[in-house]
Amino acid sequence: METGRGTSGARVAIHDATLRDGQHAVRHQLAAEQMRAYAQAADRAGVPVVEVGHGNGLGASSLQIGRARLTDDAMLAAVREALTSSQMGVFMAPGWGTGKDLRNAVDHGADVVRIAAHCTEAAVTERHLGLARDLGVEAQAVLLMSHMVGPGRLAEQCARMVGFGAQAVGIMDSAGHYLPTDVTERIRAIAAAVDVPVIFHGHNNLSLAVANSVAAVEAGATIIDACARGFGAGAGNTQLEALVAVLDRMGHRTGIDLRALLAAADIAHEQLLDELPAIDSVSLISGLTGVFSGFKLPVLAAATAAGLDPLDIFAELGRRQAVAGQEDLIAVVVRDLTVRAQ
Repeated sequence: METGRGTSGARVAIHDATLRDGQHAVRHQLAAEQMRAYAQAADRAGVPVVEVGHGNGLGASSLQIGRARLTDDAMLAAVREALTSSQMGVFMAPGWGTGKDLRNAVDHGADVVRIAAHCTEAAVTERHLGLARDLGVEAQAVLLMSHMVGPGRLAEQCARMVGFGAQAVGIMDSAGHYLPTDVTERIRAIAAAVDVPVIFHGHNNLSLAVANSVAAVEAGATIIDACARGFGAGAGNTQLEALVAVLDRMGHRTGIDLRALLAAADIAHEQLLDELPAIDSVSLISGLTGVFSGFKLPVLAAATAAGLDPLDIFAELGRRQAVAGQEDLIAVVVRDLTVRAQ
């Protein structure tokens, strides 16, 4: 059951973030045997790129945002040995990861490197994109929390990253905030501004991740991120197997064997997930307020400890335009809301 047999649609490369972004859903606690089992299944399905690491990327394991069960070295080794045809991808945000982490990942066999920056801070990617190119791997760049600025600004930032050496650029809907029309406007603007493949990464807080990914493809994106069973922070990511089935029906070519991909999704369900992602009240409010989906678990813990409504915490975090990596702001918001209630 190979997908992509239609000839009317464009080729779409699927970037599988199950073993990286999915880690948020289990507090970055995947074991080597779990990662190896899923990577082997994804490889059998013909998934082009299998991304691996701490949920926040290389070098991110920390007390502030969560200690991973395994070191970067152990995760990279487990997945690399499981892949025979799929490429291994890694993700790094400067400030969490360093050039040393990047070199180490390439030494472990990483083929594709994603360098990430906040949506207005493309300049921080320059050094590491240059290093990735020097190391001979595919260098990609993505903008986080991309709903916080308009299409023109995103296009300008992406063009800068291409100038720094990025071979593909795009945006992440880190808070699951977009509607399909938002995605269309932004992807069209980026595609018009660059001459490299355009990337889209969706989250499902408003139950629109697959629809938004389809909108991205129709607007010109040719690299789409997704996770098995939607594994990921909050309400989860774009569901990989559903996305591939929809793209296949539309006539887009992915080169992925859908039957084998469904088997991989079953392995993810049985061996990786504690529970299936769900659009609960907190995830929905996270999307509406534009707050990073990875804040869900720490917000729930803080709300329980302080006797506060987590929806109030998310509303205040949204008002303050909190971004990924500012988990320490949760405690400040809790303190302020507690004082306000007295």
